[in-house]
Amino acid sequence: MTKAVEGGNVIRTKRVYQAPSPKDGKRFLVDRLWPRGLSKNRAGLSGWVKEAAPTPELRKWFGHDPKKWLEFKKRYRKELSTRRAVLRPLLEAARKGTVTLLFAAKDEAHNNAVVLKNHLESHL
Repeated sequence: MTKAVEGGNVIRTKRVYQAPSPKDGKRFLVDRLWPRGLSKNRAGLSGWVKEAAPTPELRKWFGHDPKKWLEFKKRYRKELSTRRAVLRPLLEAARKGTVTLLFAAKDEAHNNAVVLKNHLESHL
């Protein structure tokens, strides 16, 4: 999933288990937990911004249940609104070029990276 933002730059989301691509630009893992079975070398990260992930309590409550998606987005956006300093490096990278937010969840439509992407785009 991609969307052009200010200046033609792009913020993407992608499963961290997919191979890195030159189109990814800067690659940031935005999960609180390290993905199972993935080496740091294979991940090809520019950074791991675990503080941008939902709190453990919110993550456990959501449990990737699509029925809780709307409420999860609302609660997670509220958390993100208090983390400006944590999000600053992601915003700065997005202003300079393509950024890919990496996540481990199997559900590519209902995960924290999707919400974070929309939040970042709204602040560019």
